[in-house]
Amino acid sequence: MSEPEDNLGTHRRPGEVEVPEWPSRWVGWILFAGVMMIVLGMIHAFQGFIALFDDTYFLVRTRSLAIHLNYTVWGWIHLVVALLVLGSGIALLNGRLWGRIVGVVVAVLSILVNIAFLAAYPIWSTITIAIDVLVIWALTVHGDEMRVMLERKSAGGTPR
Repeated sequence: MSEPEDNLGTHRRPGEVEVPEWPSRWVGWILFAGVMMIVLGMIHAFQGFIALFDDTYFLVRTRSLAIHLNYTVWGWIHLVVALLVLGSGIALLNGRLWGRIVGVVVAVLSILVNIAFLAAYPIWSTITIAIDVLVIWALTVHGDEMRVMLERKSAGGTPR
């Protein structure tokens, strides 16, 4: 008599941790992180364009900021961070491992930029920092399941 077939729906590769055949709810957190990174990129772009075109909008003068740069420089910093966050968010939604790694690094960079910019735009900077922390948490806890799900989907595998 042969051994009973494993009905747990798991898939195990040699040398890897056991991963469920159908992705768990944690894949939703990775999707959340990817979408939120795209939203964060748009928030950074919004802050950057305001800094470039209307420097009277902010609450304080530039010498009251943590890093004393004029708002034009801050605008360009926010636009560069926006492109990085948007790019890694899109890569993350495509299941790229480098998207997870770059996503964590860029989220940390976003936190640092927003801490330095906190006096000028306190509410949005605080919201952005909180979302960045959630993104880092989502990417570092269960990010590998997204890649496994996309590999199975591209190989024609179907969930049980």
